[in-house]
Amino acid sequence: MKLTITQFNERFPDDDACLQEIWNNRYGVVGNCTACSSKETNFYKVNNRKCWACKDCGAQIHPLADTIFHKSSTPLKVWFYAIFLFSKSKNGVSAKELERQLGVTYKTAWRMAKQIRTLFDIDDDKLDGIVEMDETYVGGKTTMDKKNDNKTPVVGAVERNGRIVAKVTGDATSTTLKNLMRQHIEIGTTLYTDEWRGYSRSNKLGYFHDTVVHSKFEWTDGSVHTNTIEGFWSQLKRSIRGTYHFVSPKYLQSYVNEFSFRYNHRHQQEYLFDLMIAQVVKHA
Repeated sequence: MKLTITQFNERFPDDDACLQEIWNNRYGVVGNCTACSSKETNFYKVNNRKCWACKDCGAQIHPLADTIFHKSSTPLKVWFYAIFLFSKSKNGVSAKELERQLGVTYKTAWRMAKQIRTLFDIDDDKLDGIVEMDETYVGGKTTMDKKNDNKTPVVGAVERNGRIVAKVTGDATSTTLKNLMRQHIEIGTTLYTDEWRGYSRSNKLGYFHDTVVHSKFEWTDGSVHTNTIEGFWSQLKRSIRGTYHFVSPKYLQSYVNEFSFRYNHRHQQEYLFDLMIAQVVKHA
């Protein structure tokens, strides 16, 4: 689900409302004060400060500490609106777009976008069921003699109707692919790939492996295909070309994580914005 701009402004009319949201997500009902061990602690908001204090001893808690908002001079409402824009977008939000929408400098917009992308981590649960695995190459320039010259390899695995894991790698060799299989895919899973030889011994690792031969224009063989993962690659590349134009290998993983996060939460009933705010607290 997506939050509308009207709903957003009703929920977060000012910085205080945004600060209260972070407090609620991070602490909720706070128990004993760690400073005075009061058993019936009642914290109150300190006027003109971004913190709460214990009514008994005065110990203060700062909910923005260690978050992406920590020590930022940018108003919280502006930060929240930037996160709102990310939650609404299907193709990503560039720093230039944030600069225009937020009225901040490009340097500030770029830093905010970079910080927001740190929220898009991927859980450690392994994929299972029927999984498609494939590799693609992003960026760089294609030359006549080297098909993927200067391009960065990205390897991905996706469950049918489920989650995706995508990793930027140095290569797409058999060793790299097998290490990613062991790390992210449960043994005994049905694994579908193309005919790339890096997958050729997947059966020996404990997977039920089958392939489609793209070099012979074979795209499906019954239920065997890699159309799901290729659809994700298509969306990723179109978005990078259309929104960002170019992404350096240094930061590519954070962009891949961003699109993976959206994909993995596409069926969530909860607002994506609220999930992202929860990620702020999780990373603190």
